[in-house]
Amino acid sequence: MIMRIRRLVLDVDKAIARPEILDIARAIEAVPNVEGVNVTVTEIDVETVGMDITIEGDGLNYDEIVNAIEATGAVVHSIDQLICGARVVEGVARIR
Repeated sequence: MIMRIRRLVLDVDKAIARPEILDIARAIEAVPNVEGVNVTVTEIDVETVGMDITIEGDGLNYDEIVNAIEATGAVVHSIDQLICGARVVEGVARIR
């Protein structure tokens, strides 16, 4: 069964020197069905840069996206958000 992925939010790390953030965004944007990419730097330490990368489109291919990111030299740590189906359903914050 194929999932119709519409949004992925990935936790990604890269080395300080390489790859450039623009190179990562370019690689993701080149994957079929990707309509938009948002790269937000969340952490910088001595050796690495941590980023949240949000990718939107209709029918995203997770494996192709991960391969594109890893081909640049960056590493995907986790999926932090996954939205799939016929439409985008935004999360609702629960009050506890």
